[in-house]
Amino acid sequence: MERAIPDSQTTNNKQQTTNLMTTASTASIQLLQRQAASLLLYQNVIGDSVGSAFVNLLQTIRHSDPDGLNCLHAYGSWFKALATKGQTWQNYLLRQILLDDNPFTKQAQLTPARKLSPTLIAAAQHDLQALQSLYQCSSEQLYHWVQVASQCSTCPIPWHQEQEQEEQAFASVRSKLEQLDNWGEAVEDLAAYYRKFGTGLFAKYYALRWHSTELIGIAHPDPIELRELVGYESQKATLIKNTEFLLAGYPALHVLLYGSRGSGKSSLVKGLLAKYSDRGLRIVEVAKSELRVLPAIVEQLRDVPQKFIIFVDDLSFEEDDDAFKALKVVLEGNVTARPANVVVYATSNRRHLVREFFADRPRPSDKDEVQAWDTMQEKLSFSDRFGLTLTFEPANQDTYLKMVRHLAELEVISTKQEELEYQALQWATQHNGRSGRTARQFIDFLKADLECRI
Repeated sequence: MERAIPDSQTTNNKQQTTNLMTTASTASIQLLQRQAASLLLYQNVIGDSVGSAFVNLLQTIRHSDPDGLNCLHAYGSWFKALATKGQTWQNYLLRQILLDDNPFTKQAQLTPARKLSPTLIAAAQHDLQALQSLYQCSSEQLYHWVQVASQCSTCPIPWHQEQEQEEQAFASVRSKLEQLDNWGEAVEDLAAYYRKFGTGLFAKYYALRWHSTELIGIAHPDPIELRELVGYESQKATLIKNTEFLLAGYPALHVLLYGSRGSGKSSLVKGLLAKYSDRGLRIVEVAKSELRVLPAIVEQLRDVPQKFIIFVDDLSFEEDDDAFKALKVVLEGNVTARPANVVVYATSNRRHLVREFFADRPRPSDKDEVQAWDTMQEKLSFSDRFGLTLTFEPANQDTYLKMVRHLAELEVISTKQEELEYQALQWATQHNGRSGRTARQFIDFLKADLECRI
């Protein structure tokens, strides 16, 4: 028969474990806590769910309750937060550093590091040294501390993530930092990174939209590529050339893409993102209802390294529309200089963007004849304020079938050409007429139908 262990002995065993924790690890944990608390500029690096869970875990390990439940709970919270990100602790921390918006990262985008305030440089160096200590705290080390503090022989597993696919720029920075004994020496390298790739929202997302009072990132932008779009080669070439002017820092023009519905105007603009996002192109989608704040949006984009297309889809105006006036300011400019890194690309089914009624047209007998005609001409000529106007005529049968054949080839559909074209024409007749959109819908339906038969 087993002899019961006295409560006093159990208490002594726990006390011995706690003493072991104190002598072996408390100093290291205290140092990490001080490093995290001492951040001057990069506080937001550990400000989200993963960073907060990490700081809380350190505190809980250091002051673990007798039965270790709080410690286990804190470890689970940190584990889950990191698993949600799908990153290693080290890669998470480094990405946070590269994305962080703070006085140093913002000024580094505009000013060479050697011209920044010495105090700002010193603060950045201090923070980078502190963050290096957090970076070097491995998941295995945290797991070990939790095991000891909770006295749990079957403690949950350590967090481990398979090798992540890394962008070249990210991998280069990581390699550079891992070779340094003191991350403070990497200030100039990081400043160069911020100057090239930016920080915050514009570094994290390629596509954004204005919502209510702020810009928000679009995690999953439309993946369409320019190679999918055929039939309007001249318009595509002109838009690409203008966009490359923007990326190269040359004067680029605002563009109006107008024409028949379904001709691929919006897709052409969105397709630029897949081609040029790695060169710093960003698309900011602004709804017509939000155009009244367009000048303020443009000012937010002025002093950042990326290049921006403000994308307005399906544009048209009513009389006395405030959005009309706001867009006019951006297109024509005012006393404030136009930022060289921003252009407006708008699509519309109307050549004249402001709706005009016969009642708007003055009769020769009206006393205000001259002024009234001036007002009408201003409405009709609004589209002329775009530097480029690209026209998309309705697709004829040859163009439509060219689109269908091209998309079928991209999707590896092996239907005989005669049958493919016959079905495509039948589809156009029964559905939305000949257009790029109709061709895309037909191919998607055909591909799904063929795969279902397999």
